[in-house]
Amino acid sequence: MSRYYRYRLPPWAREWILICERCMLPLVIFQAIRTLLLPTTFDVLLLGILIGILIAFQLEWI
Repeated sequence: MSRYYRYRLPPWAREWILICERCMLPLVIFQAIRTLLLPTTFDVLLLGILIGILIAFQLEWI
């Protein structure tokens, strides 16, 4: 099984991954503030998913 390499992707796909990676931190911050002000089950789950995606981007799993 070969490993997934981000840099083997076409240029347009790499560009989308970089855009998503840069947008994740502001989304996590916004969702954290929203969850602190009005905590619902959906907000907590969404925050957990966003934090998981952010960690995956930071560790270059995606």
